[in-house]
Amino acid sequence: MNCTLMHKNIEVAELIIAESAVAITAIGTIRNPEHVPLGVQAVRGGVDIGELNDWLKGRSIPASRSGVWDLYARLGRSSTEHLILECYGLSLSDHYWIRPAGSGLAWADINFFENDFSKDVGEMLFGREPADRNNINLVSPDNTSDGWLRKKWIVASGKRMLVKGSSEPWKQEPFNEVVATAVMRRLGIAHVPYTLIFEGAEPYSLCENFLSLDTELVPAWKVLHSSLMNDGDSDFTHLMRCCDRLEIPDAHEAIDKMLTLDYIIANEDRHYTNFGFVRNAETLDWLGAAPIFDSGTSLWHNALNIGEPRKCQPFAKTHVEQIKLVSDFSWFDIGALKGLEQEIAEIFSKSRIIGESRAITIANVVLNRAGTIERLAHS
Repeated sequence: MNCTLMHKNIEVAELIIAESAVAITAIGTIRNPEHVPLGVQAVRGGVDIGELNDWLKGRSIPASRSGVWDLYARLGRSSTEHLILECYGLSLSDHYWIRPAGSGLAWADINFFENDFSKDVGEMLFGREPADRNNINLVSPDNTSDGWLRKKWIVASGKRMLVKGSSEPWKQEPFNEVVATAVMRRLGIAHVPYTLIFEGAEPYSLCENFLSLDTELVPAWKVLHSSLMNDGDSDFTHLMRCCDRLEIPDAHEAIDKMLTLDYIIANEDRHYTNFGFVRNAETLDWLGAAPIFDSGTSLWHNALNIGEPRKCQPFAKTHVEQIKLVSDFSWFDIGALKGLEQEIAEIFSKSRIIGESRAITIANVVLNRAGTIERLAHS
């Protein structure tokens, strides 16, 4: 398939894609090299085809996604990579897409920020039948969503909203998102607010897309790979150098606050693709760090013993080590957390699985960890 990699209305590069393998086999003219996806290496005046293929295939639903086997069964496929082309590579996280040669398609006609999209893929990922089994519509932002929990995009009151599920044994992740929202709201940390919804007895978290027709997310992974690392630098040091080189506003302050939050809630899954930075897709001007999102894999979500050490990402293996990277706690106000334990207990009281004892224990440990931050701030 002859096509053009597009960035909104900007032609980035001419491509040939083998549709059966969803693989770029040739890169033609690079029309706007500054709009090549960040982190894809430029070589000899062109673009590294292997890295661009990794970028393209990285847009697909991961094989670890809950519900992906239901999708395979209904579509008769063994991977989700082909779904990228079914929706022209469109996403609700950025503004890149694939325009088939001669199609005459325009960004305004097909982007998911202002145009409707199919619910079929989302329903199949949730183990449900599509509206019309004989006429499945695969044009959906669910084709290019990341993460391992069951999730789908919906439109409610004209807003693009993400519905995300939970995991056994406590089905705690949606409640954790709301707890993290409460902590960040109190501490004045920029965040995506989450609410709880239920479908039957099943809990889900719900949040609005924080991106727009003008703005897009660049994951930290792409920023980390935007330049070569100096010998001896850690990932943390290198990421901060990249932010400085790109002149991303207030990146250091935002990372300090993110690491502080993750310590307080014992977040286990702050990997390099669920935090990042926001830029204008047309001018490429950096607007700052993305508001914090995706904090559900926290608060001992699958553990029996609340308070036990949990694994940590992205800069260290333990929260005790990672919190040492924070350079400034002057913004932290433990007084803002007064009454948080009651709010946490109220949030968890909506669960039919998480009992009062577990909820109270989590709340107390969270306050204890916040107390540790207070001591660090004064040391």
